[in-house]
Amino acid sequence: MCGIAGLYHPEQPRALDAARVGAMLGVMRHRGPDGDGVWQAPGVVLGHLRLSIIDVAGSPQPMAYGDGRYMLTYNGEIYNFKALRAELAALGHIFHTQGDSEVILAAFAQWGPDCLRRLDGMFAFAIYDAADASLFLARDRLGVKPLHYVRLPDASIAFASEVKALLTLPTLRVSANLTAVEDFLAFGYVPDDNCIVNGIEKLPAGHFLHLRRGVATARPQKYWDLDFTRRITVGEDAATEHLTQLLRAAVTSRMVSDVPLGAFLSGGVDSSSVVALMAEASRQAVKSCAIGFDEQSLDESSYAQQIAERFAADHRMRIVAADDFALADIVAAHCDEPFADASALPTYRVSQLAREEVTVALSGDGADEAFAGYRRLVFQHQEERIRGWLPAGLRRGLLGPMARAWPQMDWAPRPLRAKATLTGLARSGEEAYALAIGVTTPQMRAGLFNDSFRRAISGHVAEERWWRTMRDAPASEPLDRAQYADMKIALPGDILTKVDRMSMAVSLEAREPLLDHHLIEFAASLPAHMRVRGGTGKWLMKRAMEAYLPRDILYRPKMGFVTPISRWFRGPLAEAARGLGTSTSLARTDWFDMAAISRLVAAHQSGRADHGRQIWQFFMLEKSLQRIFGV
Repeated sequence: MCGIAGLYHPEQPRALDAARVGAMLGVMRHRGPDGDGVWQAPGVVLGHLRLSIIDVAGSPQPMAYGDGRYMLTYNGEIYNFKALRAELAALGHIFHTQGDSEVILAAFAQWGPDCLRRLDGMFAFAIYDAADASLFLARDRLGVKPLHYVRLPDASIAFASEVKALLTLPTLRVSANLTAVEDFLAFGYVPDDNCIVNGIEKLPAGHFLHLRRGVATARPQKYWDLDFTRRITVGEDAATEHLTQLLRAAVTSRMVSDVPLGAFLSGGVDSSSVVALMAEASRQAVKSCAIGFDEQSLDESSYAQQIAERFAADHRMRIVAADDFALADIVAAHCDEPFADASALPTYRVSQLAREEVTVALSGDGADEAFAGYRRLVFQHQEERIRGWLPAGLRRGLLGPMARAWPQMDWAPRPLRAKATLTGLARSGEEAYALAIGVTTPQMRAGLFNDSFRRAISGHVAEERWWRTMRDAPASEPLDRAQYADMKIALPGDILTKVDRMSMAVSLEAREPLLDHHLIEFAASLPAHMRVRGGTGKWLMKRAMEAYLPRDILYRPKMGFVTPISRWFRGPLAEAARGLGTSTSLARTDWFDMAAISRLVAAHQSGRADHGRQIWQFFMLEKSLQRIFGV
């Protein structure tokens, strides 16, 4: 795992300042503490930070290939690099290293952009081609690895693994992108099609960008997409066997490492499955790690211990305080853009624990998106059945008024909190799902923003990207469309951002075997009843893992990394929450109705409503604004 950065001028081959790339690398040292390098030619500078994983002594970067025509800076891992190396060697390519970097170069020399379809892994890389003075940028299929870029006033283009690296550029005009603020308050993160800093873009997952000398503009091009229209026709037993084989292959391919390797183990289905398959494939005890909480209602460490004992893992566990909100500054520093997924706090802690003994850790991320494990997906699937029975006019005319009349009752047991269900059923499936996945509604945000902000964003509504993505998805069923949107928006913008930034903060490489693209494509081919059945998701995956895991692990209620943010703002962070209404940083933006923020906090602290997640958003936004814009 590494950090990459560079400068490229598409209009003229003039000298660029290599020191600027050095400065970009300097603020990302955590991504690659084992080595660094900068390479320069007329009109281009490439920089690299290395966290040595494969071919530790060899494979320095930036790396040249052959006669020096191609130069690479690369972040990630290619898991099928040995098979590709053998194929390329048979075609006449000669290799001088034992790593995957040289394989990428040879593959690009052989197949050009089509090489991306052959690469199995997580990656973000740049290749400079001296023959036509072009720069090729690429990002992996699911967006595991980040890649940001910006066009500077002198027409040169800068790219880097993290936003903070681009912010070091003295000619970058740093100003806030207000539509990204709307997006952040909607979802708790800034999606990949937007950025909090005007002008900075994120290369979309499954895309490449080919910049050529003399060509002023270029657009990202898609090389991979997830297709839900190709259904398998085999029975459940055959599907279970095939899935088991894919799971084994995905895990074992990610166990290749020249440095110590382990796994995150929460005790849930996904991480337990990964550890089980690692134990099956390894002759040595799996090094697993887990964190527990000092608050019993949030603590899953006993389940992790159960799995560790079952598979004789070399297990380490540490109890941390549930009131670990001091880590908010670390999250803000490493995420750069405002990020309010509070599970980033325990993700940092488990990464920190893992890094004490290993350099690589396998995680269980991705299965919920692939196999419909989230409760919101199960609810969406069930609600779409009801929508199919009731005409749209009847739903709007009958359920809409009922929803408006039903009290909010955030405090009540789930069966009495029917307002969201009734409201959702009165809407289209796309509209309801976009609201279900969000933190705030458009109406709530409208009340928090002031008039000038609302005019400035010119009608931009964060949820519209979900509606468009679901409507345009290569899918025919409602569940498919919701999962497709999750894969395209929430997965790269939230889940993978969290895991990348928190693991790299401690110089740990995190690998996601359950995001193997072969596995993802197979999951997309499953009929809905093999994903959701009996009111729960991940049906086929759980069936496949019955041979490995006990039923109390497979079928217990899902928890995930939970943090007690609502309690914090009524307890240890109560004063900080009240201070948001008079925050100098928030007030200086002139975006918000500060009195509305104070009312939000007061309603939460009185117990009349649960606004913990919304307050956490303002808490994290304030920190990010101070870091990025100095307000």
